Amino acid sequence: MRLNELDERIVHALAEDARRSYADIGQLVGLSAPAVKRRVDRLRATGAITGFTVRVDPAALGWETEGFIEMYCRRNTSPEAIKRGLERYPEVASASTVTGDADAIVQVFAADMRHFERVLERIAGEPFVERTKSVLVLSPLMRRYSSGSPA
Repeated sequence: MRLNELDERIVHALAEDARRSYADIGQLVGLSAPAVKRRVDRLRATGAITGFTVRVDPAALGWETEGFIEMYCRRNTSPEAIKRGLERYPEVASASTVTGDADAIVQVFAADMRHFERVLERIAGEPFVERTKSVLVLSPLMRRYSSGSPA
């Protein structure tokens, strides 16, 4: 489903602050609160909005170290097998198949360098993993939680 401009503006407003009231969003987009609610309900029903969540600073939970692991997998490893293998690691924040030499890239948060190393070793030891390459984040410069301009 492709969103129209009005629905996109509503989604961007919710992405900035999911606790924003329908009345506040209505003022931003030029609709009444009930009209915004109907659109949000429809967006949820069609799967365009998949849920609402809270963003937490990982450091507040004791996860001070962030890194990315490039995974190089054995032949014929499916994306589903990679997903199943990584789901049991609470340290994995995201994982995606990618173009290029690596098969997947994995974002990991850990308490400290030793913790990151242990997670890296465990992931590298998965039966479908041939080798890994990792980088550590020194300073996150920017994070976006919605895409594009809300116009």
